[in-house]
Amino acid sequence: MPTYPSPQEKAAAEPPPPAAPDDPPARKRSVARVLLRLWPYVRPVRTRLFIAAGVAIVASSLSLVIPLVLKWIVDGPVAGRDPGGVWLGALALLLLGVAEAVLFGFRRWLVARPLAAVEAAMRADLYRHLQRVPLAFHDRWPSGQLLSRGTTDLSLVRIFLSFPLTFLLVNGVTILIGLVILLVQQWTLGLILMLPIVPLVVICSYFEARYSIASRRAQDQAGDLATVMEESVLGIRVIKGFGRHRSQERSFHGLAGLLRGTELLKSRMVAGIWAAITVIPETAIGAALVLGTVQVADGELSAGTLVAFLSTALALRWPVESMGFLLALCQEAATATERYFEVMDEPEESGHDGAGETRGGDGGTGPGGAGIRFEGVAFRFPDAPATAVPVLDGVDLQIRPGETMALVGATGSGKTTLTALVPRLHEVTAGRITLDGVDITAMPRTELRTLVSVAFEEPTLFSATVAENVLMGADGSGPETLDRALGVAQADFVPALPLGADTEVGEQGLTLSGGQRQRLALARAVAARPRFLVLDDPLSALDVHTEARVEAALRHVLKDTTALVVAHRPSTVLLADRVALLSGGRIAAVGTHHELLRTSAEYAWLMSGTERAPAPRTSTEKTAELSELSELSEGTRP
Repeated sequence: MPTYPSPQEKAAAEPPPPAAPDDPPARKRSVARVLLRLWPYVRPVRTRLFIAAGVAIVASSLSLVIPLVLKWIVDGPVAGRDPGGVWLGALALLLLGVAEAVLFGFRRWLVARPLAAVEAAMRADLYRHLQRVPLAFHDRWPSGQLLSRGTTDLSLVRIFLSFPLTFLLVNGVTILIGLVILLVQQWTLGLILMLPIVPLVVICSYFEARYSIASRRAQDQAGDLATVMEESVLGIRVIKGFGRHRSQERSFHGLAGLLRGTELLKSRMVAGIWAAITVIPETAIGAALVLGTVQVADGELSAGTLVAFLSTALALRWPVESMGFLLALCQEAATATERYFEVMDEPEESGHDGAGETRGGDGGTGPGGAGIRFEGVAFRFPDAPATAVPVLDGVDLQIRPGETMALVGATGSGKTTLTALVPRLHEVTAGRITLDGVDITAMPRTELRTLVSVAFEEPTLFSATVAENVLMGADGSGPETLDRALGVAQADFVPALPLGADTEVGEQGLTLSGGQRQRLALARAVAARPRFLVLDDPLSALDVHTEARVEAALRHVLKDTTALVVAHRPSTVLLADRVALLSGGRIAAVGTHHELLRTSAEYAWLMSGTERAPAPRTSTEKTAELSELSELSEGTRP
């Protein structure tokens, strides 16, 4: 079994990345340089590929021996009227043909398995890399573009390695050997057949430059089409609900029409170069045939030599004519390789990933550093302009061990972003976050994410069973853990499913209601009994009765967990020991729910549910309203 290189070895062996796709067209890329980036993947199977290339050269060379046998037959047995010699020559031709076929079949067998392994290794590396790039990367890249790079593009790379790569070498060697044979047989006729070389080189160069642009455009358009297809399938309920199927169909047809036009342009280019590569050599062969016939008639050339010469020239037709086809495949493979490494060149999640460094903090669990602590935390999205206002700017907050802190703020205040910083889904721009006194950037991400469990506002389920979805964060857990997690999330609908917890929930969990998906996501978050729990408005899709039951169960879980809970409703806020108000990218106030109702007008407004901030009132009116709101919040407690 070949051993594939590590990502570090690949990076060391690779040349600098190619030009980006949005570079100006005048900046010409090197196809060879792009394709050389495949070497780290090809290196483990290079021996079989070299053997396969050698076998193909031998097989192709056998086709050039056939004209020499024909010359011997014509000038020997046929001229001497020797039937036995003719039969012997025919047998030799048959054996040469069989040997050629067997060798080409053997070459195919040699490359099939290792090249499938190369494709699988590249696809596995791409998938691994996509799990490790920052979330900002996925925010920028359409999923269809990533999907096309992991499927269609890698198939093109495999096809290139199995056929064009070998046969560019094989055909080149075959043409060189054939030209030597032609010159040896009759140098004047050989020179005639060499005349098309210069115009063919010029035509191929022109074709390569134009076809690379069309190939890139086609593959990008195929990625756009895949994106639209995926979004249409996932959003089919919205499309049908709003009666937008016709407009979506028009959009799809528009993109499909663009791709069709680009593919037709590519076909015209290939047809044009194929015609040129066919017509020019055929013209030279015709001229050589006329001159050779005249020489035979004048007695300057034997009939057998002319037959051998023309047979050799005809044997070179396919190696010459296939060059256009092979060049097209090379261009498509180069484009596919370029697109693949555009993703692979994206830096993985930045920041320390655990090498024993603590970056301050005492590494212990003393009273000053225990729990979750935000110290001067600032965050700006990586692709945001330098002049943009940071999403978070100087957040200072401490959540004590075993405490539940509710995070409240207006829409767009950065609550979800702040919670995403704890498991390092985003990296802080400034400041630091500590868990029990240890800077999270000093921990390996795998360790950090076993300590911190997250339930997002938008629950995401996978095409797997209920049990697999719930236990994905609790490796090695059994039925007891599953039952406990489902009980906390009040997922009492699970036993009623066709196969209970073994029921497949389907893609994105769309076979379930929003509330059911949210309860399974909550069960997944609490299944592993994490030390730190981050919940992003986990009860927003539940009815009031289910919400009350879930809150009652969550209180028992939160007793032993340090938790940060994004909340929008008083009932969720009442789960917390204290509340933090996020406003203007900073923590504006911290206290209990009732304390903030009395002391923070913004918090009182957020909890009141009114559509706009209240107008200025007298102190007596404010006191009466806050008292009434406090009583209302007390009444929501189950």
